[in-house]
Amino acid sequence: MGIERLFPAEWAQSVVKATPFEFALGIGFAVLLAAGGLWGLIRFVRRVRLIEDTPTSRVRSAAQGYVELVGRGALMPGPPVVSPLTGTTCTWYHYRVEERVRSGGRNENTRWRTIDSGTSESLFLLVDETGECIIDPEGAEITPSSKDVWYANSSGWFGAPPSSRGLFGGGRFRFTEHRMLPGDPLYAIGMFRSVGGATEIPDVREEVRALLRAWKRDQAKLVSTFDGDGDGQIDIEEWESVRRAAQQEVLKNNAERARAPASNLMVRTRDSRRPYLLSVLPQRGMVRRFRIDAALSALLFLLAGGVTVWMAIVRLG
Repeated sequence: MGIERLFPAEWAQSVVKATPFEFALGIGFAVLLAAGGLWGLIRFVRRVRLIEDTPTSRVRSAAQGYVELVGRGALMPGPPVVSPLTGTTCTWYHYRVEERVRSGGRNENTRWRTIDSGTSESLFLLVDETGECIIDPEGAEITPSSKDVWYANSSGWFGAPPSSRGLFGGGRFRFTEHRMLPGDPLYAIGMFRSVGGATEIPDVREEVRALLRAWKRDQAKLVSTFDGDGDGQIDIEEWESVRRAAQQEVLKNNAERARAPASNLMVRTRDSRRPYLLSVLPQRGMVRRFRIDAALSALLFLLAGGVTVWMAIVRLG
């Protein structure tokens, strides 16, 4: 059976009778869908392989670079992260407030227009049995643990969602809030590095230059401290004293930093082939999710590609 026989004859007649512009628009749309399906297939298959091939590390023994960690989410010391709509203490949130908009005309349509939204950029912790790692969620793809959707007639909402969520969309405003909570399981794969302590190799020369630039901005203090002959200026010999004092200050600060404990940090990568993922799903759940996405992308590629070939055959035939 030829591919042209898989589609109704009425569709074929529409393709034959279409104007060149209509045909180009239709086949161009099909090509874009096929290309999107192929891109998604490659993207999700690559993610499956990347997750499966990256071994799980412990915080204490993790190497510097792209690593995978598994633990639980926790709050940083200090003020807690609070979601803007429900006031829930959480490690991360994303919220959206939408307004129901009705278009005028005989055929009145309804759509939702976003009037407010936001995403948490506050740092939080991943904790395992060996230590803790600071998580910077900026730029991460996040799979949260909880989601609330409800409706109301006022956009000014703060507090717990109503017991009746408006399953049939009652209310002029729609509220959506996603959250990750302290204690949730946390899977993270991203760029890991240790900062501070003895892990950093200081650039003493650059730090001395920066300190000298800072001192130069306060000329009055610089002269009062290092003008030994009292002429109101810093001569060459006195400038050498300034340089020695700056170097000693930098060395002292570096020694103090080296004695302080190092902190572990995970951030997004600069390599688009290595995604930054934070999820309450375990590794198996992430792999399963991306395999389903890959299968759907492959189906889209096959269907859109088949339509593209069929349209070309019908038109040219």
